[in-house]
Amino acid sequence: MSSDIIRAYNIIKRPILTEKTLLQKNLYNQLTFEVDPKANKIEIRKAVELIFKVDVIKVHTIRMKGKRKRVGRYWTKKPDWKKAIVTIKPGQKVELFEGV
Repeated sequence: MSSDIIRAYNIIKRPILTEKTLLQKNLYNQLTFEVDPKANKIEIRKAVELIFKVDVIKVHTIRMKGKRKRVGRYWTKKPDWKKAIVTIKPGQKVELFEGV
C-alpha cells in the first residue's frame, strides 16, 4: 500500500452511524466520521477523497469531550475525541453507507 493510503486510514478512524447522521446523509449529503484529534480540515478532506473517491465540498470539525462514567464506586472518564462532518457533492454516494 502507498503511504498516502495508510496515512488516510490513520486519519479516518470510523464512520459514525446514528439516526441523526443518517438523516444528514439523506437530506444534506453529509457524512460523519471519527477522526484523528491531530488532523486538520485539509488532511481530512484529502483522506475522504482518497478513500471513498468522492469530491468534498466542506469539512466541519468538532472536538467532543469524553463522558464521565461510573464503574462501581469510582468515576472514570472516556477519552476526548474529534468528529468531522464532511459534505460531498450532490449525486455522489459512498457504498459504505448505502446498506444502512
